[in-house]
Parts: sequence; C-alpha cells; structure tokens
Amino acid sequence: MSDSYDLVFVGNAGLNVMHPFEGPAETLIGGPVIQAAMATSWSDKSVAVVTRMAECDAFNLDFVREAGIAVFISPAAETTRHHTYHPSPNVDERRFVLETSAGSFSLADLPPIDARLIHLVGLSRLEFPLDLMIGLRERGLSFSIDMQALVRAADPRTGEILFGDYPQKTQIAELAEKIKLDVVEAGFLTGTSDLEQAAMQFEKWGTSEVMVTRADGALVRHQGKSYFERFSNRGVAGRTGRGDTTFGSYLARRMDFDVADSLKFAVALASIKMESPGPFAGTLNQVLERVRTDQQDG
Repeated sequence: MSDSYDLVFVGNAGLNVMHPFEGPAETLIGGPVIQAAMATSWSDKSVAVVTRMAECDAFNLDFVREAGIAVFISPAAETTRHHTYHPSPNVDERRFVLETSAGSFSLADLPPIDARLIHLVGLSRLEFPLDLMIGLRERGLSFSIDMQALVRAADPRTGEILFGDYPQKTQIAELAEKIKLDVVEAGFLTGTSDLEQAAMQFEKWGTSEVMVTRADGALVRHQGKSYFERFSNRGVAGRTGRGDTTFGSYLARRMDFDVADSLKFAVALASIKMESPGPFAGTLNQVLERVRTDQQDG
C-alpha cells in the first residue's frame, strides 16, 4: 500500500557554496528543493522530499526529517555541489557554477507514494528530462515546476551555468498544473520582463496558475486575473532561496485558501526567511503576524 502525501518536492539536494561580494565563502546544505520543502514546515500538510545524492551524505538532511518532512533518497554516485558567486553588492546579481551533479531523475527514482501535487524544483536542466514530466502525467500525477531548472544549462567543461530559452516550454506549460519563474527566466522564456505579460503568456500556452517573482515581490496569474504582493524583508542575509521559499509556501497554503490569501501569506513568509540565512525556520503565527503588519503598512 502506498503512502500518501499532500506535497512531494523533487530535486537534487546538495551543497551550495556561497561566495559573497565581501567575506569568506560559506557552505550551505540543501539547494532549491530543500528551501522549497522547508517553506512548508509551518503547515499541517503531509510533505515529502525525493532527492538523489550519495548515500554517505544522507545525514545532511536530518534537519529536514526533524521538521516533520519525509525524505526519500535515490542513491547517486556523487552529491550535487554548486557555487553561487555574488560579484557585486547587489544580491540579485549572481553567477552559478555546477561542480558535481547527482544526475537526472526518472520515474524509477520515485518511491511508491501518492501525491496531490508533485513540485519539480532543481538547479539545472539536467535534473528533469521531458520524458519524466510526460511520464508523471501518464501516471495521472499532477505536477508543478520551477522553470529556473529548465533555463539553466551547465557547460560540460567548466560547469558554468548558462541561461537560455527552453525549446519545449509550451509543452511544459500544457503539462504542468502550476508554474513558477522569476523575472530573469521570464525574459528568456517569454521575451518580456513584465511580470503580468510573462504570466499571461504562460496562461495562453495552457498553464492555469503562474507565479512570477522579482526582487520587490511576486505576481500570480489565475483564471484571467493577476495578483501582486510586495516583499517586506528588512534585510537580505537569506536572499538565496527567495523564489523557492515563496512558491513552496504558496503551494501548501493554496491547498486550503484562495490565490489572494495564499500569495499574501507566501510573500510574508519569504520576507521573514530573507532576513536570516538558510531555509525558513519560523512558525505559522510569525507569518500571520507579518501578514497583518504588511497589510497595516500597506
């Protein structure tokens, strides 16, 4: 008998070496899939992470299990390790290098579990081949995807992450229940950096719910209507994982609430997260209080 989860996050967890504009490098455990999953730790939803990594590194995800999130590891020859460089004081100006990768996911990497929604969130195009997404739908599984993985291709010689269009984007738009992208990815995929226009393009391609994030906030397009909320963070020490956190928390909240409420909640949670390094580690009450404060200030 299969275990059942509300949300299952799929992606390569690993080591992210942060190189700030000033100061020493710091190694963080996790990556996008962990940032997104931990953004649901306030919730009563049943949540799981499916990842690939070397078995000797599995202990690094103990903190995820301690947060009440199930972890399924598909053994890989090596654990993903990537570098994030900040060449200027602008925390949104970043350069990425993939040093090692745990490789691509296939349907065989999924344990025998059921899920209301599977969210694909990774570092590079290598992780999610088109066949995987087609296979999920053929099995009757709904999925959402963060387009950051699909616009990022690693140079096979240097590991340098190069951004570019994804040729099968319209097919993905038809297959996915929900899609997340940021303003940079929107430019490559839709030709515009206007949040609403980018979301509307994916809507035309067939996606019913689209989130586009930017440094100042996030927009969601659903059923012909656009919603926008601003971040209220008072610092950027935890900027890494902003989009992953916003969408992860949005997906969990959205299971019980409408778009407007879920977006307010997710933006407030991500604002709290950005004020401290690492994944979100706050409480539901802290997020609800930030929502109230944001509404008063707005």
